Amino acid sequence: MMNLRKNIFIALLVSMGVAIGYIESLIPLPIPVPGARLGLSNIIILTTLVLFGYKEGIMVACLKSFLLMLVLGHVTSFFYSITGGILSCLGMIFAIKYLVPKISNIGVSEIGSACHNIGQVLVAGLIIQNWKIITYLPFLLLLGIFTGFFVGLSTNYIVEVLEKHMIFLKR
Repeated sequence: MMNLRKNIFIALLVSMGVAIGYIESLIPLPIPVPGARLGLSNIIILTTLVLFGYKEGIMVACLKSFLLMLVLGHVTSFFYSITGGILSCLGMIFAIKYLVPKISNIGVSEIGSACHNIGQVLVAGLIIQNWKIITYLPFLLLLGIFTGFFVGLSTNYIVEVLEKHMIFLKR
């Protein structure tokens, strides 16, 4: 019964990630960097990593990217999303494993944001066969500082509430 509850909750997290990603795709950003997004669905991924673990976090990131591709119909965006999502998860896993006593979820999110942006720029360079695209990276990293802070702060509040009220979340 405990495993069923956990699986249902993870499915809900995936669906929330897809819903947030969809809404986020409708929000135009006032910056001239193609493909830049707020990354708000990363709140769900970081929450999953903190509450459930590494395997579940990567699974939620991959499922969110795949389902978002099906919903939006942007196949090329899938490659950016999946690469950024996996690199972001790996960066956040590293931070959680080795840095968490020294940094909070905000720091973990900042590392994940930077890894996500680096992954997306690398994929863009491969897809368009032009490495000048790397000139976008400083702008993406700058934007990522602000969004990473918000994602980490939001995750702190969500994790606090869920740990308090949902006993079955304990690993």
